[in-house]
Amino acid sequence: MSTPTLKQASGPAYTRIYSFGAARGENAVTNDDIVGPINSSDEWIRQRTGIITRKRAVPTTSATDLATDAAREAIERSGVPADQIDLVIVATISNVRQTPSMSAVVADRVGANPAAAYDSNAACAGFAYGIAQADALIRAGAAHYAVVIGAEKLSDVVDPTDRSISFLLGDGAGAVVIGPSDTPAIGPTVWGSDGSKADTVGMNATLTEFRDGEAEWPTLRQDGPSVFRWAVWEMAKVARQAIEAAGIEAADLAAFIPHQANMRIIDEFAKQLKLPDTVAIARDIETTGNTSAASIPLAAHRLLEEHPELSGGLALQIGFGAGLVFGAQVVVLP
Repeated sequence: MSTPTLKQASGPAYTRIYSFGAARGENAVTNDDIVGPINSSDEWIRQRTGIITRKRAVPTTSATDLATDAAREAIERSGVPADQIDLVIVATISNVRQTPSMSAVVADRVGANPAAAYDSNAACAGFAYGIAQADALIRAGAAHYAVVIGAEKLSDVVDPTDRSISFLLGDGAGAVVIGPSDTPAIGPTVWGSDGSKADTVGMNATLTEFRDGEAEWPTLRQDGPSVFRWAVWEMAKVARQAIEAAGIEAADLAAFIPHQANMRIIDEFAKQLKLPDTVAIARDIETTGNTSAASIPLAAHRLLEEHPELSGGLALQIGFGAGLVFGAQVVVLP
């Protein structure tokens, strides 16, 4: 007896980003508000990071709330009915519940139920990973329209006395709607990881150690100098690979939207890539802080609000962080 031939799904040849949405924590927290416990100063933080204020949410606002608000705006702007969205991906490291996923709750809240929904933990590269997955899944015919969200409430995992990373972190969510396109609008993703450097950025304890009274509530820590060197030297190579994979030159870019880790890293990136003055560089970190998986879409949202003329232009986005993980692609801005 012969085995029947299975049908395989197939989708559109190309995809694109239709729209962005954003939500930031309600409070603007200044450097002066946080320098006491870390024995620092406003001047030191500005010089080291470029941050003047960071956005943090009130205790009653969750990362899921921020994700929902960002997704609602993106859907509204996209023109795609919420009930036609059949895939929701949330990139996050700050869901305070291991399960259920943030994505399933958000899908229901925005009217996309029963969309496929899952959370992805790729830290600061999470949004770039989500773009890669949504693009591939739609082109494979596994979904028609996707919402990709980067959402973080990092104030839940901050130790106010920690000088390594706490002063960098903020709260927010950024979202996009992705769907079919007549022309290529999401370039190949260059992504990867280096688990040999896993201790460079991450939590300082496990939940089981906290449960057993062996550790305080786990919070984020980093080896700043090591992260800086890795980001500047290794990630510049990844950015160049993403430009090359897209078949363009750096001069063809309208915008550069890196993960908002540190203003010095962003500036050094621009130098290494030899970006011409015509390329707009996202610098959302100055007033939002480092929001991990949310930082690229938040920065892109702000850039398009302030420079609507960038619409239709090419943008290089790159995320990198704990894992260590990285992801970069060139996209057409909606």
